[in-house]
Amino acid sequence: MKQVMLYSVFNRFWHWMQAILIVGLAITGMEVHGNLTIFGFESAVAIHNFAAWTLIVLIAFAIFWHFTTGQWRQYIPTSKFLSEMIEYYLVGIFRNAPHPTKKTELSKLNPLQRLTYLFIKILALPVQIVTGALYYYYNNLAEAGSAFANLEWVAVVHTISSYSLIMFIIIHVYLTTTGHTLTSNIKAMVTGWEEIED
Repeated sequence: MKQVMLYSVFNRFWHWMQAILIVGLAITGMEVHGNLTIFGFESAVAIHNFAAWTLIVLIAFAIFWHFTTGQWRQYIPTSKFLSEMIEYYLVGIFRNAPHPTKKTELSKLNPLQRLTYLFIKILALPVQIVTGALYYYYNNLAEAGSAFANLEWVAVVHTISSYSLIMFIIIHVYLTTTGHTLTSNIKAMVTGWEEIED
């Protein structure tokens, strides 16, 4: 085994800020929907809008970082070892089977992670942003007589997409506990260093 710097400072900053913002958006979104009472409706709306704009700015920086560093290649889908990864997560992990793929500096993500993160980056987050923007600019759209002035379908799509992101976070947090030790994956995303096979 050897210690390798897998996650740069920006990579870690972007990861944790995105997590904090998405959890904050989920909590305030539930309050806006009337499912929780923590901040009060008006404060929840204000926090939700601020977190949404902050997330959009963060995503813009992340896109720039991915393309200038070449890290976008980490998300190129592959079917190699895909079925083995599915079998590992469904059965092998509970039998202490060896991990089908190995992390390297050039390939940090396994095939299932690549597909999942690609789905989030090109579908789930853009859907959240577009439907959120339709909500945010509702009055302008209604005045313009836009077909998007009907918020019912926007609300349904926004809510479904938000629950898919919440489900991802729950599964993601669980899977962080499946490294070499219970906390090794979390430690790697805090320090940047990960122990991988030489």
